[in-house]
Amino acid sequence: MKTAIIGAGNMGGSIARGLAKGTIIPANDIIVSNPTQSKLDVLKAEFPALQTTRDNQEAVTGAELIILAVKPWLMKSVVSELKLKSKQILISVAAGIPFEELAHYVADKEMTMFRLIPNTAISEMESMTLISSRNASKEQEQLLLDIFNQMGLAMLIPEEKIAAATAMTSCGIAYVLKYIQTAMQAGIEMGIYPKDGMRMIAQSVKGAAELILNNDTHPSVEIDKVCTPGGITIKGINELEHRGFSSAIINAIKASK
Repeated sequence: MKTAIIGAGNMGGSIARGLAKGTIIPANDIIVSNPTQSKLDVLKAEFPALQTTRDNQEAVTGAELIILAVKPWLMKSVVSELKLKSKQILISVAAGIPFEELAHYVADKEMTMFRLIPNTAISEMESMTLISSRNASKEQEQLLLDIFNQMGLAMLIPEEKIAAATAMTSCGIAYVLKYIQTAMQAGIEMGIYPKDGMRMIAQSVKGAAELILNNDTHPSVEIDKVCTPGGITIKGINELEHRGFSSAIINAIKASK
């Protein structure tokens, strides 16, 4: 299945690396296009089987999947210049561009389209990836889920839920990282070396996520297991609430919608 990726920036490059590491699309079936050669050279050095080009039309010709990993403000000019065929599947990674707008950039308004919202952990094959579809069959939807489940966890959602879910996942990963950074600062004040503290907190966050993902449980249940009566954890949990921790998280995610 020939796959074209337009854009080799942070997201396009990460998707290319993830696809090349996966088992569904062979690396030699992936072609990446980018206006500057340097980013293509880096990808080619990591995955010699990848094909690269600076010509977008060359990349999409004959491709079954076309992944558009360009900035939102470049989407119209990039897509409008492509000669696409109705049987090709168009996948947009650009946030904020709905299907209705994207359809105006192509000749066939009814071609199969997907919106794809990964987060930066896709470079580690640990992304939470949101997928919405337009004019897609169940088989095509499953194909996208299979591809991006290899790069973490993928979920199919209606387009009208994209904005809220993006705030929770694509923006939300930054809020988790902010917690790690802040907890590190507390550790430094208490005498923990920064690099040690970073690993401690990062592993704790990873462990918390695995508890939720791998078990039929709920955050409240897992918190109760740690908060013994009169113990030190409940004191910290109560302090978080006194300082408005829950409210701050809710307001941050709502502000990002």
